[in-house]
Amino acid sequence: MNISKGLIIAVDFDGTIVEDGYPGIGDERLFAFDTLKRLQADGHRLILWTYRHGKKLDEAVEFCKSNGIEFYAVNRSFPEEENLDNASRKIHADLFIDDRNIGGILGWGEIYQMLTNERPQPKQKKKKGFFRF
Repeated sequence: MNISKGLIIAVDFDGTIVEDGYPGIGDERLFAFDTLKRLQADGHRLILWTYRHGKKLDEAVEFCKSNGIEFYAVNRSFPEEENLDNASRKIHADLFIDDRNIGGILGWGEIYQMLTNERPQPKQKKKKGFFRF
C-alpha cells in the first residue's frame, strides 16, 4: 500500500501509542512517537482519537506533547469542530490506527512500512581502518 501524502490519520492512545494502562498512562509502544513524527514530517495530519475525556484526555494530550507530538485535532475531525450532544462522535479520517483492529495492532515500524513501502536500512558497520583497531 503506497499511499499519497496528506492523509488524515486517526490514532488511538491506550494500547496503540502506549501500552494499555488506563486510567493511568502505560509505557510508550516501541517506535510510536518516532513513527508519528515521521508521518507528520511526511505531510499527514494526525488526529488523537480516544475514549479518554476530561482530565484523562488532557493527560494523554500532554504526554504526547511532551514526547514531541501535537495533533491536528483531538476527538474531532478538525480543530474548530464543536462536539454536540445530538451528533455522532465518529470522525472523518482516511485511516485509523487502533489496537482494536481485527488482528490487533501491528508494530509501529510495520505501520510506517505499510504506509510508505519503505524498508528500514540496516546501519552499516564502520570498517576498521589502519588507525582503528
